[in-house]
Amino acid sequence: MVTAPRRASGPAHRPPGTGAHRARPRGPVRPGAGDRRRRQPPSDRHRTPAGLRAALRDDSGASAVEFVMLTPIMFFLIFGAVQFALYSFAADVAKAAAQAGAREARREADVSAGWQDSARSKAHDYVRQLAGPGLLANVSVPVGREGDMVSVTVIGDAPAILPGMTLQVRAVSEGPVERFVPDGG
Repeated sequence: MVTAPRRASGPAHRPPGTGAHRARPRGPVRPGAGDRRRRQPPSDRHRTPAGLRAALRDDSGASAVEFVMLTPIMFFLIFGAVQFALYSFAADVAKAAAQAGAREARREADVSAGWQDSARSKAHDYVRQLAGPGLLANVSVPVGREGDMVSVTVIGDAPAILPGMTLQVRAVSEGPVERFVPDGG
């Protein structure tokens, strides 16, 4: 008679998860806790040093805290970039207006007595055309002449997005007065 080989029975031959290979908790177990230890409520957990260490290792909610801390910094960087762009554009507009006013002043300074008003008008027209309402506020255009040189300065306030900032834009353009000189003389 042929019999099947006999399998050894014992903890080493039991399939995993049947109880023999399950780790038993060390130390005393509270009554009613079963094989698992219950976590202490959060208020009790922070009173003991071990509970405090566990709470410090717990990273739940860390991304929310990081988001709350980084959001104002990101807003400041974004608004700062927009503020820089507005200031740069306002400076370019003031520069173009000063150059246009200086061209007009150079052409009209020896020809007409109202060359200063003509240069101011040309600079203000450029500011209105390029900037529109609101990009440059409180625009002033001082015009001057020293000898054969005329200068036009455009001064204005750029819009401020960041609170507490006042940004003034100033551009100067100058050049020699144009004169008609006849041939041979």
